[in-house]
Amino acid sequence: MTTIPLSVLDQSPIRRGGSAADAINETLQLAKHCEDWGYHRYWLAEHHASEGLAGCSPEVLLARLGSETKKIRIGSGGIMLPHYSPYKVAENFKLLSIMYPRRVDLGVGRAPGSSPYINSVLAYGSQIGAEYFPQMVADLDALLRDVDPVTPGMEKARAYPRTDTPPALWMLGSSDDSAGLAAAQGLPYCFAYFINSNIRSDIIHSYRNNFKESEVADVPYSCLCPFVICAESDEEAQRLAKSRELWYLGLLTGREPGAVPSVEEAEAYQYNEQERAALRANPRHIIVGSSSTVTEELIKLCDKFKPDELMILTITFDFEARCRSYELLAQAWNA
Repeated sequence: MTTIPLSVLDQSPIRRGGSAADAINETLQLAKHCEDWGYHRYWLAEHHASEGLAGCSPEVLLARLGSETKKIRIGSGGIMLPHYSPYKVAENFKLLSIMYPRRVDLGVGRAPGSSPYINSVLAYGSQIGAEYFPQMVADLDALLRDVDPVTPGMEKARAYPRTDTPPALWMLGSSDDSAGLAAAQGLPYCFAYFINSNIRSDIIHSYRNNFKESEVADVPYSCLCPFVICAESDEEAQRLAKSRELWYLGLLTGREPGAVPSVEEAEAYQYNEQERAALRANPRHIIVGSSSTVTEELIKLCDKFKPDELMILTITFDFEARCRSYELLAQAWNA
C-alpha cells in the first residue's frame, strides 16, 4: 500500500477490573505480536500517578521488552527529560544499547507527563525546570556520543558504560517549539498528533526546511503519531472507541479518569450537556474504522503532513481487540 513504515506507541493501559501487572504483560505480548506483523519500532510512554496507564518508567520496561523481542527497534516515547539528570538518562540508555545493540531509541520530551503537583514531587526540590530543556538535550546528546557537554562545569563528564552503538536520540513534541528545537539540534522528530491534532499542516515541512545537520543525523527524519482503532467493520470500531471517549472525558474535566472503562460501561453512561460541550470544545482527531477506512485516512494524513514514518497509538478495553486492531492495520498497510 505504501513504503512508509508503521511503528507502535504503547502507554500500557490498565483496564477496569484489571491490574497494572495485566497491563505490563499485555505490553510484552503486544510487542511480540507487532514484531511478527512487521512493525518497525515499539516505543513506551512515560506517565506518572495514573490509575489508567502503567508505563511510568520506560527504561525499566525496555530492559524486559528487549529480551522478549528479537529485532524490532525499541525505545522511549518518551523520557520526560526535565525530571531527570541527563547523565543518568545517558547511563540507562547506554546500558540498554549494550544489551540490545543497534535496536534502542531514546525519545525525549519536555511535557511533565503528570499533574503540576506530581511534577513538583518528581523534582524533589530541584530548581532545574523545563526552561532548561534545550540545554539538557544538548548535554544528553554529548554524553551519548562521549564528547564535552555544553553546561559549564560538565565539560569532562563522560557517561559509562561506553558503547560503539549509542541509542538513537529523538525529539518528541506536540508544538511548533518542539519542531523548531528538533530542527535546530539536528534530531529526528516525532510529533504527537494524538495530543495536538490542530497543528498547522506544514509543521513537518518547517522542521525539514530548518533542519541543521548534526552528529546525530545528517538529514531530517519525521514521524507522526495518531490515535487509531481498527476493527472488522466501521461500526465495530466506532463501538470500541466509546471506551476511549469516556476515559478522555475524565482528562478534560480535571479528574483522575481511572482505568479504561468497558464498552458496555461507556454505552450506559449518560453524558450531561456540560460534558458533551467539553468534548466538542476539545476534539482530538482519532482514526476509527475498518482496515480499508483506517488505511484510507492514514494515507490522507501522510499526504497532508508528509511524514517519513507513522507511529500508531491504540487503546481499547479488550486486549484482543487492541491486538486485532494492530494486526488488521498491518495486513492492510502492507498488502
